[in-house]
Amino acid sequence: MNDEQIVKMYLQRDEAAIGHTRDKYGTRIRAVSRGITNDQCAAEEVENDTYLKAWESIPPNEPYNSFFAYLAKIARNLSISIVRSKKALKRNAVIVELSEEMEQCIPDKARTEEDFDSKLLSAKISAFLDTKPARNRDIFMRRYWFFDSVESIAERFDMSVNNVNVVLHRMRNELRKYLEKEGYSI
Repeated sequence: MNDEQIVKMYLQRDEAAIGHTRDKYGTRIRAVSRGITNDQCAAEEVENDTYLKAWESIPPNEPYNSFFAYLAKIARNLSISIVRSKKALKRNAVIVELSEEMEQCIPDKARTEEDFDSKLLSAKISAFLDTKPARNRDIFMRRYWFFDSVESIAERFDMSVNNVNVVLHRMRNELRKYLEKEGYSI
C-alpha cells in the first residue's frame, strides 16, 4: 500500500491505517528512536506513541508526499522527550557531542526564539542542504537528524570514518558561513 492510500485512510478515520503504517514503517520508526534513546523498550514505546500522534494529527495535516518524514519527525521528538524526561540528556554523550557540534553553526536557541522565527531558520537550513550533493546531504541528515554514529554512516556510505568526519566538519563550517551571510549571528 502506498503512502497516499495510507494517509487517505487516516483522513477517513479508518483504524486499519495504523496497521498499514506499522507494516510499512514500524522497523524504521524503531530505528530512529533506538538511535536516540539507545533503548529497545523505549523505541517500541515511541513506535506506538508515533501511531497515536499520527492518528491525532491527521487531519488536519495531510502528509501525502512525505509520510515517513512526518512519522520520523514525530518519533524523533518523542525520543528526545524520553531522553530529557529521564534526565539523561546531559549524560548521553552522543546527544551532547552532536549538540556541541551543531552549536558551532546554529544560533543559540534562546536568541533564535527572541530574534528569529524558528520556521525561517528551518527553511534556511533546508535551503542550504538543497544546494549540497545528495550524498553529503544524506550524511548530514543521518548524523544530525537520525543521530546515526559516524561509524554506521561510514559503513552505510562505504567511506572511512575519517572521511565522514571531514564531510561533516566541512558541512558544519559551510552552514555556519551560510547562516551568517543570511543575517544570523553564531
